[in-house]
Amino acid sequence: MDYDFKRRTAAERQKVEDLFDFEGCKVGRGTYGHVYKAKRKDGTEGREFALKQIEGTGISMSACREIALLRELKHPNVISLQKVFLSHQDRKVWLLFDYAEHDLWHIIKFHRSAKASKKPVDVPKNMVKSLLFQILDGIHYLHANWVLHRDLKPANILVMGEGQERGRVKIADMGFARLFNSPLKPLADLDPVVVTFWYRAPELLLGARHYTKAIDIWAIGCIFAELLTYEPIFHCRQEDIKTSNPYHHDQLDRIFNVMGFPLEKDWEDIRKMPEHGTLTKDFKRSNYSTCSLVKYMDKHKVKPDTKQFQLLQRLLTMDPTKRITSDQAMKDAYFMEDPLPSQDIFEGKPIPYPKREFLTDDDDDKADSKAGGAEQSSNHNQPPAKRVRVMPPSTTTSSSMVTSDYQV
Repeated sequence: MDYDFKRRTAAERQKVEDLFDFEGCKVGRGTYGHVYKAKRKDGTEGREFALKQIEGTGISMSACREIALLRELKHPNVISLQKVFLSHQDRKVWLLFDYAEHDLWHIIKFHRSAKASKKPVDVPKNMVKSLLFQILDGIHYLHANWVLHRDLKPANILVMGEGQERGRVKIADMGFARLFNSPLKPLADLDPVVVTFWYRAPELLLGARHYTKAIDIWAIGCIFAELLTYEPIFHCRQEDIKTSNPYHHDQLDRIFNVMGFPLEKDWEDIRKMPEHGTLTKDFKRSNYSTCSLVKYMDKHKVKPDTKQFQLLQRLLTMDPTKRITSDQAMKDAYFMEDPLPSQDIFEGKPIPYPKREFLTDDDDDKADSKAGGAEQSSNHNQPPAKRVRVMPPSTTTSSSMVTSDYQV
């Protein structure tokens, strides 16, 4: 390359440190890199941004996939990638996003603490309905454009704070998203293990070779149940996640303890699952004869004759071919009864949730001392650290995940 041209373009290239003020405003840290709360130095925009520096030098294949997808996707309920900055001097990559002050993991955690201390929280009656509808709207847009998210969980569902998009839900973390319209190989070959354990559909745990958008719907059902109860419905304490084998005994046991053991008349294709032989060897149907979703939700005062339970049951259908679609879910009777879902989940009420705290270098040292860094949150009722991605060496670099951007 011509030296003068290279020097001239380097001088003209916009530098993230010249445009944004973010020093001392770190709000997230993990294996993916660092995330900062940033503002424009010139004051041209009063809003705030999330500025993510990807760990290491250069850019991973997973980060490339995420950037490529986000540059094409545009929907009110999907996180918006504003700009990508490439620093040729130190080979750093920066991604600029909308800044979201809250996420469902922190919101659920706040309500769980309030429930334990018996402190009332003043939120709109239909907040859960509004949250769920916007999640479904965002995922319907992704599915309509042949994109599987493959890692939906509360920490990946952001909620905008004060500002123009107040109370708007944003689906984040496209680091594991994939196009599924015409894959060159079965997705199970490319990524044998996907979706964080607690939100992983039973067909994935049984080694399904050709999984579909139904895996995202199951995860949304798990999130919906968690919003209704403030507890992860399929909470599993198993920590051994560093495996490429999709079969997971303890997680299946937890699902069966809530849902009951699947009958072949309800899930005809279960016999075709690659791990069906292991399933019949490890489990006895009689051990789960008294288990059902009705019984589990009744403990949490959600009655089976309510519209919310009936929708939850359709989302958490064991057979993926019978599981409701995002389009069908958005037309469900639950969303037709008063109060109707709102675009601002807070409906103008004061936001009771605390803002994100800034991290210090001491916090980074503490995170480094724990397995999983920012992903390590099992002490706070969060799933075990991120699952390992089994791919060729060139693509095993940590993905640029928007979810973890906001986990502390």
